[in-house]
This record gives sequence, C-alpha cells and structure tokens, in this order.
Amino acid sequence: MTDSGQSRRCRRPWCCSFGTLPKSPENINPISSKTSNQIQKTNLISTNSSFPSSPQLISRTTLGRVSRIDPRRILSPGRVSPIDSDPPVDPPVVVDVVVPEEETLGLSSSSLIGGGDEEGGDMMLVNENKVFSLEQQQVKNDVCVSVYDVRLSVKGKNGGCLVLELDSEILSASSSVFANLILDCRKKGGGASGNLCRIEVPEVENVGIFHETMELMFEDDIMRRLRKMGVSRAIDVLEVAAVIMFTKGVLSCLKYIEAVPWSESEEDKLRSLFTRVTFDDATTRDVLARLSLPEQTNSQQHLALQLVHSVTTGTDSNSRSELKGLVKDLFAKSSVYEKDLAGLNKEDLYDICQSCLSSLVALFEEASASDSVPEERLTRSKIAKPLIERISKQADSINWLLEILLDQQMAEEFVDVWADQGALLRMHESVSPMVRYELSRISAWIFIALGKGKLQCRSDTRCRVLQAWFTPMLVDFGWLQRCRKGLDVKVLEQAMGQALLTLPMNNQQILFMEWFSCFSRQGTESPNLSKAFQIWWRRSSKSSGTLTLDSR
Repeated sequence: MTDSGQSRRCRRPWCCSFGTLPKSPENINPISSKTSNQIQKTNLISTNSSFPSSPQLISRTTLGRVSRIDPRRILSPGRVSPIDSDPPVDPPVVVDVVVPEEETLGLSSSSLIGGGDEEGGDMMLVNENKVFSLEQQQVKNDVCVSVYDVRLSVKGKNGGCLVLELDSEILSASSSVFANLILDCRKKGGGASGNLCRIEVPEVENVGIFHETMELMFEDDIMRRLRKMGVSRAIDVLEVAAVIMFTKGVLSCLKYIEAVPWSESEEDKLRSLFTRVTFDDATTRDVLARLSLPEQTNSQQHLALQLVHSVTTGTDSNSRSELKGLVKDLFAKSSVYEKDLAGLNKEDLYDICQSCLSSLVALFEEASASDSVPEERLTRSKIAKPLIERISKQADSINWLLEILLDQQMAEEFVDVWADQGALLRMHESVSPMVRYELSRISAWIFIALGKGKLQCRSDTRCRVLQAWFTPMLVDFGWLQRCRKGLDVKVLEQAMGQALLTLPMNNQQILFMEWFSCFSRQGTESPNLSKAFQIWWRRSSKSSGTLTLDSR
C-alpha cells in the first residue's frame, strides 16, 4: 500500500466482521458463492483472537498470505492427480491497515432497532488497532488493494459487536443520518478526506437485523434479498431503515410487504411498528389500506348488520347452518376477532328479529289458509318451497338471533316481544302439529335461558311469557322429542321446572296443576317436571296448611 509506484487503488463499498473465525475449512470463504459483482462489494475483517492452528490464517510475521483448502478438491479413485472442480484462484492477500487515532462519532439513538429475534447477538469485538482485509478478487497485472474511509462499529445491548468498513459515498447517498455524521467527521478531521471516519452505534437490540439493513445499501436487487428474508424479517429491516432514513430500503420493504400475504402474527407485528415509527402517508398508503377500513366505526356497524341479514335471508340450508356458527363466533365476547362491540347495534338486531317474526306470522296465516283450501296449497307448492321448510327456516333464524342477544346480554326485551305474540298464539290451535311445534322450539330456548339464569327479567315478564307459551309447550312436547334439531329435552325439562319456581306462588300453583293433569293423561308425551313439582309442594306446604294432606 505504501509503494509510491502504485498507480491506482481499487475501492470497494463495504466489508464486515463478526469477530469470530469460521470453524471449518468449508467456511473459509463465506462470500465465495456470491457473484463477481457482489464480491467486489464485500470484504471480511478477521480478528487478533484467531487460533494459531486455524487453516484459514498463518502467522502474520512470515508469508503474509492465507492458505486455502477447497472442500471440492477430491482424489478420484484410480487416479493420482486431484480433480479440480474450479479453476485455480490466486491466494488472497493480507493487507495491514493501520487505523489512525481519530475521534469516534457516536450514533446516539439507543432505540435504533426495536424488537425482532436475537440472531447475530453473540459477535465478538474486533481489535481496533489493526485490521486484516482478505481480498478475494483475482489479481491479474497489479495488486488491487481495498481502501475504506468509514468504519462503523455496531454494539449490541448484550455485549456483542459488529464492525463494518464502508464506502462513504454509497453510505452518504443511501442514508441522510449517516451522511450528516460523515460530514461532521470530515469537519473535525480538518477536511482530510483520506482519514478513516469512525462511527459508533451503541445499544442495538438486534445486531443481525442492523447488519442486513446495511447490506441492502449495496444490493443491486433489494427485492430479491427481501424475498429470501420473508415478511417478518422484512418488517424488522423496515424499522431500522426508517430510523436511519434509508429511503430506498424503506420503499422497497413497503413494496414487498404490501404485495405478499401476511400471517396474523405478522399483521400484528406490522400494526405495532406503525404505532412506534412514523412513515410518510404516501409511502404507506397501500399498506394501510390492507390494515384498516376508512370510517371504521360506521363500516363495522354496516358490515355486522349485513352479515346477520345475509344469514337470516339465505336459502341454502347447509350454507346457513355453517354461516350461523361462523358469525355467532365472530360476535361472541370471548372471540379473538372482537375489536369493538359498537359493531353490533341492539336496535338493528331487534329490527331483524321483528322482520323474522312478521314473516313467521305471514307463513302461519298461509298455513291456516292452506289447511282450509287444499287447491290453494297445491298451487303455492309449485312456485315456492314447502311451507314446513320455510317456517322451520324462520324459527331457526329467530333462535339464532336469540343466541346472539343472549351472548351480548341484550335478550331481556325479546322475552317481552315473544310474550306479546297473540296472533301466533291464536293460530297455534288451528294449524297442523307438524308446523306449530316450531313455535314451541322458540319457547323452549327462552325457558332454558330463564331456568339457567341467563335472563334476568322482571317477575311480570316471566309470568306473561310462561302463561302464554306453557300450554302450547305441553301440547307440542311429543313433537319436540321426535324432532329435536339440537334441543336437549332433559335440559328443557329441568329448565322448565326451575323457571316455574321463579314465579309467585299463586302462578306456580296454576301452572304446576296444569302440568300434573296433562302428564297424568299423556305420560311421556309431556315433560317430566316431577322434581320441580315436589319442590313447589314442600314450599307451598310450609307457607300454607291448606295443601297438607290429612294423614287420617
């Protein structure tokens, strides 16, 4: 290097060291697989802590050269001469570079890298008095010596360190942060552009991510490198690039991230990044469009209402069955997808309930007319689905809406609504049992909710709904046993008895005596409320002596 006859120097953009040597001959040339264009951009720094017996380096006081073992150089059976898989390469040259005693500029941002994994965190500190650069380019007519004018020391929070020697022109053009630091260094150095500018980045959480971000400054195809990283690592690189104002890296990361699918964890990681780092609106517009809706509150309410309406008006029974479970889980309070309960509007849900009840009344009117006019029933059956199927669909929709209301603790008003269905009560007596038992299915779910304490209604509300629908339940119980459709009859029997016991004593007496009379005539075609009846009998006996049987 000091030879005055040397006419030119070959400058390459950067080199790096992790402070530890490769542990096997196969790793002697970690950049040998790169293209010749990339080889001209990289240079590896070794350390003074190398093992003397390492096959990669020999004593610096002797030959000043590096021995090289090619793992692909093998002996072919039956032959004496080795087979060379590659043409011979000139051995690399070891160059002594003395670091001038200059002031080190520190990058003061301690939050340069936020999160990410901990790869690359165990790097050793490089000796700062002497650096050996291994030139991997083939030497032809003269010896090319690498000269770098910026030394960047990256120190991790866990004590590791990474040293990079870089080209100040490329570094300044890529990052405005480093451009200002280099300018300050030149000013303090008295304008001597040949001096080595030393910059330190302290307290870096992930040295490996920082290293990969710096490498992107010297990449011709950044998108290709990002594709190899994957979304999660690209998000980490995006954060570092934004902090050091590496504009080209930021734009490339955003372009790559926006164009590929995300997992839920990657989406959450990206949302977290956007809360910590501020980006330009124009550059993040496409990514933000995938993360949020405009006017999110109103849109969420509209979407929730649209989902419920689509399920209640659907025509395919199999699809409706699957979608009911899906939407109910999305709206459940324990759902991982729940973000804002304002998306479920109580008034909108009750409007849909009222619409289903109106359709049910119309269908029962049609059923009553069809029973009296067989010709009309035959005509309608040719242009519409069977009446039983349509009634069953509406009853299923009402029960499904009741489940959502119960889960959101909004169902108390529905008990009042169901107790006031006088038109359905009147038509219940005149239509076929194959149709009318659908009404008792709705009553069954209300009785179960009352008996299990899921509904905290007023006493008069409980009295009205039980007085209105208890008798139809006794009549339809046999059909409910045969056509359960997900209804647990044992649970219904127990809940009915518990619901009756929540009424005032005089109302309990009327309904229990009605059940006793019905059960004595119909047997198992009626619900078995014997346990609840016994409890009522004991309580009533304690409160009044009129029900006590004379032992004589």
